[in-house]
Amino acid sequence: MKSVVTHRTIVFSHANSFPASTYGVLFDAWRAAGYEVHAVDKFGHDPRYPVTSDWPHLVNQLKDFIEHEVGHPAYLIGHSLGGYLSMMAASRHPHLAQGVVVMDSPLLHGWKSAGLGIAKKLGTMDRVIPSSRIAAQRTHEWASMQAACAHFSGKPKFAAFNARILSDYLAKGTEQHANGKTRRLSFDRDIETAIYNAMPHDLLREFRRHPHQCPVAFIGGTRSRELRSIGLNGIRQIVAKRLSWIEGTHLYPFEHPDVTVAEVLKWLEAFQLEAASAQAPPIS
Repeated sequence: MKSVVTHRTIVFSHANSFPASTYGVLFDAWRAAGYEVHAVDKFGHDPRYPVTSDWPHLVNQLKDFIEHEVGHPAYLIGHSLGGYLSMMAASRHPHLAQGVVVMDSPLLHGWKSAGLGIAKKLGTMDRVIPSSRIAAQRTHEWASMQAACAHFSGKPKFAAFNARILSDYLAKGTEQHANGKTRRLSFDRDIETAIYNAMPHDLLREFRRHPHQCPVAFIGGTRSRELRSIGLNGIRQIVAKRLSWIEGTHLYPFEHPDVTVAEVLKWLEAFQLEAASAQAPPIS
């Protein structure tokens, strides 16, 4: 039996509007556990990979990043948007993925999938995806870093973040404006909105046609509104019993980074045991 080399490498893909640099606490912990960690910092901002319907260029951006920046297969870990991109890349380019861990990226199915497809055709995504409407109107510029800190610290969603993650978001999720005076979001809100509006609506069918050749696990947030609105039926068809939970909202990696790190490592260890068992010679 041919031996398969397993690389202790993670390629992480971020949630919409949160640059990969926001996840530095998680990256440091995974590195301390013996993994290389690589990430595209902001999907959708490279003009070579524009945001279009169903995100084909964003998937290609992830594929090219793995091929040219990493150079070997890896474990693909993704949060929200990043979870979808990780599953899509693993399905379309199986030689690049050793396993996939999806953080709170449920799959549409049935009438919800069909309804989203109709909304995309009609250009009414902002009516069915509240995040699209919110992104388009998001406050994105402040008079100073102090003003930006006060803005985010006063919002319950961000107040629930781990302190270092919130600090990383303020430092790297915002940037000095070219005018040298104001502070603004580094993740363009128009691109964030475009990503929501271009969301694939029929991924479950694609994954049935092109099943993943590597294991896929799903970690859900116990209080995730996104997961509650879509349900588990779609993702269960892909991950089967590889499903676990973390207390928190859709943004649990920011709320409970230590627990998130440990849960991902648990799944990577399970993947490695599966791979070792598959390569073991039969007992005669």
